[in-house]
Amino acid sequence: MLSQFTRENSKACLKDFFEVPADVYPVGRLDYDSEGLLLLTNDKSLNHRLLHPDFAHEREYRVQVEGLITNEALKLLSSGITINIDGKPFHTRPGKASRLPEHIVIPERNPPIRFRQHIPTSWIKLIITEGKNRQIRKMTAAAGFPTLRLIRYRIAGLTIDTMLPGDMIDMNQNDVYGKLGLHSHI
Repeated sequence: MLSQFTRENSKACLKDFFEVPADVYPVGRLDYDSEGLLLLTNDKSLNHRLLHPDFAHEREYRVQVEGLITNEALKLLSSGITINIDGKPFHTRPGKASRLPEHIVIPERNPPIRFRQHIPTSWIKLIITEGKNRQIRKMTAAAGFPTLRLIRYRIAGLTIDTMLPGDMIDMNQNDVYGKLGLHSHI
């Protein structure tokens, strides 16, 4: 679904699944093919503090890539890699990239990603502190391992650890700010 409350091109959106007050909006978007943690709020201060590059909050993604990821590719992803943003080269900030341990269970996706019987895949954990449009997908492609599936697992101390797709958890401002390492104004 689209991570917004307005339909586009007959694609499902948040309004099709959740009832929230009219002043609530998503903080940071996920593209149509991505999954995972999405904060919904009416706190404009929170939006600024999470999205402005000066604050550099960690965002952790679980990424399924095409091919068997190499140590060299993980080093590239960790040290920063040049991608294209709005037609211009952009060098990403250093992050943390590693193979995801095999014991981690990831729920099946509906609809499933494309499957090619003779091409192996790898799951990696990628932690970044910036959020350019389609950045993870561009980074893995630049490293030679295109993204097949992308799940935002964590923003600072907020995770989807105990959640299943479609779950929504109500939290008060103090709890949200505490997990994000911010000080609330109330």
